[in-house]
Amino acid sequence: EVQLVESGGGAVQTGGSLRLSCAVSGFPFDDLAIGWFRQVPGKEHEGVSCISSKEDTAVSADSARFTVSRDKLKNTVYLQMNSLKPEDTAVYYCSARRGYYCKTYSAMDYWGKGILVTVSS
Repeated sequence: EVQLVESGGGAVQTGGSLRLSCAVSGFPFDDLAIGWFRQVPGKEHEGVSCISSKEDTAVSADSARFTVSRDKLKNTVYLQMNSLKPEDTAVYYCSARRGYYCKTYSAMDYWGKGILVTVSS
């Protein structure tokens, strides 16, 4: 059974930083592309970052503030978020896809339960 477990969320003030972690188990880590998505109530899931299974492509929608990385020794993917803004407040989801790169949220193969990030002004 594939499991994705997010951690590292919480409350932070504007301008602060958080690092989210996604621990992956139940599938060969190197065969999974990992994506981060976020959702606020009433809106669709928004793509935040994706890192390819080969670790040679890592893209964030806001690359000036967010960085995605993966540690194959720990089977863990990280999302470093800096200079956080109130509009970053959302539930953040880690998801995985069997293959090289991410697709849209609904087209991924596995999903974590999500973790709340709250940025106060």
